[in-house]
Amino acid sequence: MNFEKRRHRFAIRMQRRDRSDAGEQGFTLVEMLVVITIIGLIMGLIGPRVLSYLSESKVKTAKIQLQSFGSALDLFYLDAGRFPSTAEGLTALVQRTPGVAAWNGPYLKGGNVPNDPWNNPYVYRSPGQRGAYEIVSYGSDGQEGGTGIAADISTDNLAIAKNARNE
Repeated sequence: MNFEKRRHRFAIRMQRRDRSDAGEQGFTLVEMLVVITIIGLIMGLIGPRVLSYLSESKVKTAKIQLQSFGSALDLFYLDAGRFPSTAEGLTALVQRTPGVAAWNGPYLKGGNVPNDPWNNPYVYRSPGQRGAYEIVSYGSDGQEGGTGIAADISTDNLAIAKNARNE
């Protein structure tokens, strides 16, 4: 009989424990909806800022790449005595071109000409509109013209902005 009483008491204790743990098993639907709403509000406030920083960083990356191309073109000029023609393009910086005896390239790291940050090829012209050469990225839209992050980025624009800062 003693054994039966112990078993009965043990069963009662287990039932009480199960009832007391029932409220701690998980989150309620209301709690989950509150958390999801808070996360949505945070993303609504922070998301646009992060996207604008990403867009600005792509423009800065394009400007840095244009400066890098300019340095490589200057080295090419020192070796060859001329800038690559429009037909030769920027590939003359990574591959030997016929008729250039003193080519000491590749002048760009990696052995290839990178695309702009929007994965469009850079446009190279020699002679340029205002100088010996011009390199252009058509921005996020990939087409000539545009405003904001879709605006064209060129070596001419960089030179104009640099001169304006120095004055």
